[in-house]
Amino acid sequence: MQKLIQGIHRFRTEDFRPLQGLFEQLAKGQNPETLFITCSDSRIDPNLLTRSRPGDLFILRNAGNIVPSHGAASGGEAATIEFAVAGLGVRDIIICGHSHCGAMKGLLQPETVAALPAVTSWLSHAETTRRIVRDNYGHLEGERLVTATVEENVLVQLENLRTLPAVASRLVRGDLHLHGWVYKIETGEVFAYDTSSGQFVPLTQYQYQPSEAAARRRTSGAI
Repeated sequence: MQKLIQGIHRFRTEDFRPLQGLFEQLAKGQNPETLFITCSDSRIDPNLLTRSRPGDLFILRNAGNIVPSHGAASGGEAATIEFAVAGLGVRDIIICGHSHCGAMKGLLQPETVAALPAVTSWLSHAETTRRIVRDNYGHLEGERLVTATVEENVLVQLENLRTLPAVASRLVRGDLHLHGWVYKIETGEVFAYDTSSGQFVPLTQYQYQPSEAAARRRTSGAI
């Protein structure tokens, strides 16, 4: 805790003052362009990863970057997404998974989270991911299997995202775009789902096609 308190003092004296004008503007309201949905994992820092400033990202975090489909849960995810899309008018939504995800490991090995009933219940919203992996990735094991699960989960959660009324409406209008990313912790690389190839490719090679935003193709393979 002392480390955090010291950090707040340094923020006020070293970081806040050069950006005071920005924060004064942000005090009047927010206008983020992107909703960033990612895992609660402490190793993920969306602002650091994207080099974005306060006010740029509207961030939703939970275990496994999961988006329950419409009507499947009464938690805060749907409300947060609705506010971002219909209230703030974000133009892009990114679902970002990451390597070595503990939630995905728990999904693959439910016995490891059996003593955590709330976690077990939450992971049920990724049951489609588990079945896709079970039925299509029997040739993988270890970290390769976890990576494939992370990737497939991003795609499943994008599909769930499309079931939310506010998102579906904006997609029909064509002024909202969805993106699937996977962050590799150990290298700092980010991979984006490319609909034309059905693969996750390095973000530096990613050619986004807005007309294909609702498409979902997947060929076997892992980062």
